[in-house]
Amino acid sequence: MANAVQLVEQLKRGDFDNALCRLYGEDPNVLSKQRERYAKAVEEFEKHFDGTRELRLYSAPGRTEIGGNHTDHNHGVVMAAAVDLDMVAVVAQNNSTQVNIYSQNFERTDSVDVSCLTPQEEEKGSSPSLIRGIAARIVELGGTVGGFDAYTTSDVLRGSGLSSSAAFEVLVGEIFNAEFNDGRFSAVDNAKIGQYAENVFFDKPCGLMDQTACAVGSAITIDFKEPASPVVDKIPFDIAKHGFCLCITDTKGSHADLTDDYAAIRCEMESVAEFLGKKVLRDVDEEVFFSKIAEIREKLGDRAVLRAIHFFADCKRAKALYEAVADDRFDDFLHLIVDGGHSSFEYNQNAYSIKKPEEQGVALGVALSQRVLAGRGAWRLQGGGFAGTIQAFVPKDLLEQYRATLEGVFGKGSCYVLNVRNYGAIQVTQDL
Repeated sequence: MANAVQLVEQLKRGDFDNALCRLYGEDPNVLSKQRERYAKAVEEFEKHFDGTRELRLYSAPGRTEIGGNHTDHNHGVVMAAAVDLDMVAVVAQNNSTQVNIYSQNFERTDSVDVSCLTPQEEEKGSSPSLIRGIAARIVELGGTVGGFDAYTTSDVLRGSGLSSSAAFEVLVGEIFNAEFNDGRFSAVDNAKIGQYAENVFFDKPCGLMDQTACAVGSAITIDFKEPASPVVDKIPFDIAKHGFCLCITDTKGSHADLTDDYAAIRCEMESVAEFLGKKVLRDVDEEVFFSKIAEIREKLGDRAVLRAIHFFADCKRAKALYEAVADDRFDDFLHLIVDGGHSSFEYNQNAYSIKKPEEQGVALGVALSQRVLAGRGAWRLQGGGFAGTIQAFVPKDLLEQYRATLEGVFGKGSCYVLNVRNYGAIQVTQDL
């Protein structure tokens, strides 16, 4: 174990190179950048906290949704993957009940006394509420918490559609898990703990996909048939070996005033389920639904019917995507991605808000992607939709053309070039 000076020496000497290659790939330029990034984080820790103590390193990835768009809230099936943009923490225990986390991105320290484990009204919607909520849930589950100091740096940018909040939640959860609980909590436990903190302490309803993808790593499917006990299947996924990159492009556009649009998807899906005597679409027999479409559309309208059609198809597609990865059928995987994108756009109808038809950045991004990638790659909107990010699987020989095309419209730096990461939230050790 090492203090700050020793840890910087180990990083610069290459003692962590094998671990960094596992997390970020074997490109020498990337390795050099990450070695420097970690060393700088340790040096920055020393500027804010006592660096003579034993320090440890942690990392949690961002995530991208791959299939099952807007299916989780109706207990469906989703596919997601961790990506190689991550949040890194340098951590030392402080022998108190005080958790102090300095964020390089926000240039501030959040401090929480974890001897108090009840929601604080003034903290709602802020990072301290998540820290306190994670600690509270760990204790409720029979675990132990204590104080620590942490310096964090992140390239999972807010608003990038890669779920920076979930990465933060599972990073904090894994720090508590490794520092005070000997790793007793599983990755899925960590995800559920983060979800609890966000729902109860942060006061924001959320599903479990984001936290699970960030906590578990690799490509995963999550079956929410029993939402309290979702079934998670994990599989390694190497798109680079097929000569592809994953691109996430921020098409900009404001998420303000879209709450009603998001809520309407769930509401309309559940209205179809209710019409058929069930609470959620997962409990509806698909054949019964199709046999009753004439009655349903008369009562609920066509959009609700189309969104239900999307739900049934995208749940099956999420499973098919997983199987394509498992069988190494990459061409089939690409076709399924495109099919899912069409379903989201045409049936689920979350490419743009009908309240602002003049703002269609997501739809424009999809159209530009199709123009460059047709017959070669795959593209789709991802996540909530209406504004924000799109996803594309891009052959490396088309990468510069694709990025130039998208950034020519949406601005320099709007297209993130990523790979799937096969590790979730984790303590970074030399023998990773």
